[in-house]
Amino acid sequence: MTIPKEVREALGIRVGDYLNVYVDDRGRIVMEKVEPVRRTLRTGRLLTPEEIEELVSRGLGESIAGGGD
Repeated sequence: MTIPKEVREALGIRVGDYLNVYVDDRGRIVMEKVEPVRRTLRTGRLLTPEEIEELVSRGLGESIAGGGD
């Protein structure tokens, strides 16, 4: 979706930003910038490439299944 420059500037959004778009009770289209919630991983140690791959695979599985929210 292409959003006009004036609207992007008013909302403070850039390419890749998340938006919540809905129709309000008056029939107007409303767009709100949403800050994504990202889980962080703190292991206290370096991870091996295999461990990183496993964590990414698990995270993708949760996301596809709807459990990543």
